[in-house]
Amino acid sequence: MEPIEILKQFNSCYLKIQAIAQNENWLLLIAEKKIDPEAATHLGDVLHYLSEAMGCVEEIVEIKFNQEAK
Repeated sequence: MEPIEILKQFNSCYLKIQAIAQNENWLLLIAEKKIDPEAATHLGDVLHYLSEAMGCVEEIVEIKFNQEAK
């Protein structure tokens, strides 16, 4: 899998997880304490670490793009 494909997959995952984090039902589960309150923290952590990984891959994609452009 090429770095750009990896980045696209990460981005897709990020958008899906972000949609869950903003979903009304997810927020109600947390507000009504039907699930462990730490779940919101864990989901936030997932988004944070996924964006960190995306940043690392973005650097590779940019370097490769710049090399190909020359």
